[in-house]
Parts: sequence; C-alpha cells; structure tokens
Amino acid sequence: MKQKILVTGGTGFIGSHTTVELQQAGYEVVIVDNLSNSNQAVIDGIEKITGKRPFFEKVDCCDLSALEGVFSKHGDISGIIHFAASKAVGESVEKPLLYYRNNITSLINILELMPKYKVKGIIFSSSCTVYGQPTKENLPVTENAPIQKALSPYGNTKQINEEIIQDFIYSGAPIKSIILRYFNPIGAHPTAHIGELPNGVPMNLIPFVTQTAIGIRGELKIFGNDYKTPDGTCIRDYIYVVDLAKAHVKAMERILESPDTDNVEIFNIGTGTGVSTLEVVQGFEKATQVKLNWKYAPRREGDIEKVWGNVDKANAVLGWKAEHSLEDALQSAWKWQKKLREDGVQ
Repeated sequence: MKQKILVTGGTGFIGSHTTVELQQAGYEVVIVDNLSNSNQAVIDGIEKITGKRPFFEKVDCCDLSALEGVFSKHGDISGIIHFAASKAVGESVEKPLLYYRNNITSLINILELMPKYKVKGIIFSSSCTVYGQPTKENLPVTENAPIQKALSPYGNTKQINEEIIQDFIYSGAPIKSIILRYFNPIGAHPTAHIGELPNGVPMNLIPFVTQTAIGIRGELKIFGNDYKTPDGTCIRDYIYVVDLAKAHVKAMERILESPDTDNVEIFNIGTGTGVSTLEVVQGFEKATQVKLNWKYAPRREGDIEKVWGNVDKANAVLGWKAEHSLEDALQSAWKWQKKLREDGVQ
C-alpha cells in the first residue's frame, strides 16, 4: 500500500476523478468535502470503479478545528491535493467576499496544519486564469508568461493562493508544493459512474450543453460572438478530466519520491490546443448526433477572450501527456448525462 493522500473537495468533479486515479495507483485516499457543490453519492461511484471506498470526512476546510480533527484522526497523511474552492467566474464577480473567504482561508488552514502533522507536500489546484488575457506573443501560454491582473475575484484567489504557498515555503516551511495550472476540464469517467454534477444551474459550458441536449435546459447561450477570434467566440484549452486527474498522480509521485526537486514547481496542464465555444457546440452535435438549441448572448463579465497552454514542461518533467481527444471527452459527458437520466437524478 502506498501512502495516504488527503483530497480536499474530493467529491467534486476533478477531485472524484483524481481520487479514482490515486486509488488505482495504489494510494489510500481521505476525502474532505463540505458538499456545498457536490453529493456524497459520488463516493459510491468511486467505489464502483475502483472496488475500494475512500475515507470520507464531511468537513469545511475553513473550519480550522474540524480540519485539524481530520489530520489527527488520519495521522499518517503524506500528501495533500487541494481542490476545495468556489470556482464560478460569474458568481465570483457577484459575490467576491464569499470567494475570498472560502478560497483563501481554506488554504491557509491546510498549510498551517501541514508541518505540525509532518505532511510532505501539497498539490494546489490552480488555473490558467492567473495569466489573464495573454498577449499574442505569449500564446500558447507558458509557465513563464507574466501573471496579469485577474479579470475576476475567482482568478484573483488563484493568484493570491499561489503567492501564499510560495511565501510560506520560502519562509522555511518544511513542505514541498506543485502548483498545477489547468485549463478547462471536461467530460466524465468512461464508466459513467462519476462525472460533473453541479448543484443548480451549471456555470460551466459542458454540463449546460448536455443538460440542454437532454431537455433539462431549454436553450444554451454562447456568451459573446464579437471577440477577436476566427468565429467570434471565446477560445479555451479543453482537457479531458481523466487525463487531468492522471497529472495529479504524476505530480504526487514527484513530491513523495523525488527528494532533489525544487520546493515549489509550477506546471500547465492542458492539451496545448485552443478550441472555440462554437467549435465545442458543433463538436458535441457531431460526436453525439444530437442537435442543440442554442443562441448567441451578450458577453459575460470576467471572461477571457482566448487562452490555451504550452504543456511541454509537464510532458517532459512529469512524464505526463493528455491522451484523449475533444470528441472522446464530449462523448463521455453525454454518456454521463444519459446515465443521470436513467438513474432519475436529472
């Protein structure tokens, strides 16, 4: 049995898929989640895939004493993957204090407890939003591109948290960190036992696409068709969530098994290819043979025009690469949506 890993936000979209990959790689997993944007039934899905049930603690990472109770109960935690955060760009513009309180306090609490409980390292779930809108010469964006003023409070919390981690480690804290800046995770596990299941109206494109396709939503809106892009819609780097999850396993292996690496390392995690919102919608229709009811809507505040990643560093240093196509990811998302309908969830 490999070491025990604490996964915060582990019943969420990326956290659940990463838990699966960690378990399949032989790690023992403790999930901490307050279930504010997820469902405990996800644990059942993880168990169906791996044959092993992760430990689960319903705890808010902003509650320091409750969080310390988890560290004390599971005293042999070797590493942490920190996903737990509020993550909707639009909502963060409307409720900035919620985002600053939740996203920053939770990280500070975790970092404070790590040396006390001799946890070796933390993988931080960051985002390409830290790059803001890269200049033309910085696309595809590398890890060395300038950090620009965030266009949303959500993006700003990612920037601030990266700085907190670096300041803490540079102060002499006896831990390591790998910061993964990911692009746009989509899709679902190929078994359709877990996938993206937001509470309420989806804030992300793909669940809104699949919910529109199956009739839950009457209409899909593409926000903005007047951007300076080939078809006028925003461009993103969409990565299949299982590929993304596997990057965390590679990063954790590096933290725990490579003692001579830098104390803080940063990697982009994406496909290296930019795809427009319109191309995603058209790609979904082609991959599933389902026609979507969609229309253009005004731009949404906080949205970046175009960003996609240079992922050469992750390919070379972590030995990781995105393996699945956009079509694979879209088909898996549709399979997941149909499974939810079969199960009476949506």
